[in-house]
Amino acid sequence: MNDRTTNGKPEPKPDTVPAAPDASSASTSGDRTLKIEHAINRRIFETSLDLIVVVDRTGMFIRVSPSSEEILGYRPDEMTGHSAVGFIHEDDLDHTRNEMRQARRGSHKSSFESRYVHRDGRSVPIMWTGVWSEEEQQHFFIGRDMTLRIKLERQLRQANKMEAIGQLTGGIAHDFNNILGVIIGMSEILAERVSGNPQLADIVRSIDEAAERGAQLTSRMLAFARQQALQPRSLNLNDTVMQSAEILHRTLGDNVAVVTRTADDLWPVRADPSQIGDAILNLAINARDAMPKGGRLILETQNVVLDEHYAAQNPDAPPGDYVALVITDTGTGMAPDVIERAFDPFYTTKEPGRGTGLGLSMVHGFVKQSLGHVRIYSEVGHGTSVKIYLPRVRDNGESAEPALDLSAEVTPAGRETVLVVEDADPVRDMVVRMLDSLGYRVLQAADGPSALAVLRSEPDIDLLFTDLVMPNGMSGQDLLVEARTLCPSLKAVFTSGYSLEFISDGDDAFADVPLLRKPYRKKDIAALVRTVLDGQS
Repeated sequence: MNDRTTNGKPEPKPDTVPAAPDASSASTSGDRTLKIEHAINRRIFETSLDLIVVVDRTGMFIRVSPSSEEILGYRPDEMTGHSAVGFIHEDDLDHTRNEMRQARRGSHKSSFESRYVHRDGRSVPIMWTGVWSEEEQQHFFIGRDMTLRIKLERQLRQANKMEAIGQLTGGIAHDFNNILGVIIGMSEILAERVSGNPQLADIVRSIDEAAERGAQLTSRMLAFARQQALQPRSLNLNDTVMQSAEILHRTLGDNVAVVTRTADDLWPVRADPSQIGDAILNLAINARDAMPKGGRLILETQNVVLDEHYAAQNPDAPPGDYVALVITDTGTGMAPDVIERAFDPFYTTKEPGRGTGLGLSMVHGFVKQSLGHVRIYSEVGHGTSVKIYLPRVRDNGESAEPALDLSAEVTPAGRETVLVVEDADPVRDMVVRMLDSLGYRVLQAADGPSALAVLRSEPDIDLLFTDLVMPNGMSGQDLLVEARTLCPSLKAVFTSGYSLEFISDGDDAFADVPLLRKPYRKKDIAALVRTVLDGQS
């Protein structure tokens, strides 16, 4: 059958005619979309971690998201129907009103900050982003709590400041150590010359004692700067705590009770035991001073796992397994502003003459150099707790080798040839004098390249005595590597006021090389040089 035509053109078939819009169907679809949008908005409003508020033109809260309880301590129903003036910090009221007026005039700022007052009385800094709806005559604001961010920024600024001060302090301490080394060394040589004159001997002894006190001060400065020469080993902090407790019982006096609480199955850590002992002593003395009428000092050890949440609030503490050393006192406590500056060098709340302000900064430097973390918890009138976290190490069966006993009776003389490499002329001259007086044949060089030239011309050198940090692009360890290509059996002693951190862990090339820390005495050199030459290192 032929198709029907109209004016010679085929009429469209019934099934190809476009359907007319169904008004009821479109309305249903639009309602469904609106419901979905409202449901999404409601879900965002109810689950947002940020604070969402709707405010009328007079500053009255119309709606408040449930996050208000977490951020400000108030439930939404405790804020709705109340003026924002009752919650904004009084110093930020004018600023906030001005921002809202500008928004109503169409002058929008992307964001502004104002402080609200938490239920507990503290200020909460909030960064607001908002818009004014002329149609609804309402402000819509989203506020983000900036407390954590401001805290982290403050910590970063403090860390940068401490790093800068540390570099300056470390450089000064290193140079001063060289000066003190010369004073100590020369006073020992002079003491031998005037031993028959009691009056002169007393003068030399006074010089030596003053230099020794100066050396202790520079040691603390290097500790703060994280540049002290550490001798870490695997150890159990329980042993160190118990040894320290015995000393503290005698040191702190009868009105301070020392209590120990050590954890069973404590994980091992890798640290310098003498520095841990010094840290405990420093903190204990601070605690004693905070308890003028007596009290309790508690030394605790714990296995601790720091999680991602803790690490987020303390960027210098990566998550993982730690051993905590906790020193707690029942003293006067610290105010927040004192806690914030407690680790600053030369900062002290003690009266003049009762402290250098280096005690806590030394503890902080040692802990950071040991890859650890330290926190102070304190409230005025409720005591102080200092928590030192040191990373757990997996016990690989490493034996705790005893340190060389430099005070032991040894034969201080020898006839071997020693090459002394030291860039500081006074220090090098002092070491040469000491070794020469001990009977050794002594050669000297001011840097690595000069030392290699000596080694090429003098093949029969028995010992390389070299500083670690030297100019002209060659350090002490670089020199030793080159020197052993010329003389594979060459023995060596490193000396430095700095740490050995720049030597790779587990580098067997230096496993047989001991470190003599500056400043040192003649008996130290005599004992260590003889020990190494005799193959006992």
